[in-house]
Amino acid sequence: MTIDIYAADEQHDVIIDLERWIALANGALVDEGVRGLAEVSLIFADELTITSLNQQFMGKDGPTDVLSFPIDGEPEPTGRVPDAGGSGPGEPPMPEIPQLIGDIVICPAVAARNAVEHECSLEDELALLVVHGVLHLLGWDHVVDEEAERMEARERELLARHNRVGRT
Repeated sequence: MTIDIYAADEQHDVIIDLERWIALANGALVDEGVRGLAEVSLIFADELTITSLNQQFMGKDGPTDVLSFPIDGEPEPTGRVPDAGGSGPGEPPMPEIPQLIGDIVICPAVAARNAVEHECSLEDELALLVVHGVLHLLGWDHVVDEEAERMEARERELLARHNRVGRT
């Protein structure tokens, strides 16, 4: 039973350590209670790509630092569903189907500008965006101040536990 994180670096502005960000996302997912087979995509994109996604899906102009696209689970069918593909007598059991959690898209070029503004390292900014994206996939939000405070507190907890910046 594992969480599979499919990561891709589709930009050329910043050198990305995919293994590091996969490990951080995995730690956050596990701490948030994700169990069993699960899949997440973690994509590092250029400004043109994230600008297009921001316009298409959020209706906002310009680039952003992170977008999360949760895959809403469909309810399980109840009762016996003849065409559901279940195993019959004498057939091996059906393999477990992974839970598709969603996609996180991060723009390292925007993150680099934010790091200067936030007076932190690019690595710390990217770590925050990975955790922020994971939490959004799992239903966390920050529209209301109280929600934002809870989400920021959880981000700090997860970063303290899983972000290896400054550690030996």
